[in-house]
Amino acid sequence: MQRRMLTKEEEASAGGEDVQVRREDQEKINRFSSLHQKETALEDELRAKLKEKEDLEEISGELELVDEEEKVPYKVGDCFVSLPQPEVLELLSASTESIDGEVEGLKGRLDTIHEEMAELKKALYGRFGRSINLET
Repeated sequence: MQRRMLTKEEEASAGGEDVQVRREDQEKINRFSSLHQKETALEDELRAKLKEKEDLEEISGELELVDEEEKVPYKVGDCFVSLPQPEVLELLSASTESIDGEVEGLKGRLDTIHEEMAELKKALYGRFGRSINLET
């Protein structure tokens, strides 16, 4: 389990340095908090996309066992349409590629957020030392 609070000893040692919180410090703290919330939302979205991709790949694997002349129900919006097996495989492949693009975009956004959070951590820990806890 991650420790989120300072121990009594850490609190006492940090208490000797009474650092005033300036407006720019508060803005950095607020920005860090905002980025953390975005990070959490993007990680949830990324997990959902990866699960969706995994499901599509599993379905594609199962459909490869189906006879090529057989019609397969394919969901379009709220309804199902019966399509030939090769066409459904192509549609699933296109959906998987689309999800791959979305996953890469999400990873890029997460990397950008992580970089900015690291810079803010560095600045805030440099100013406040152990008297601030930015661990998420």
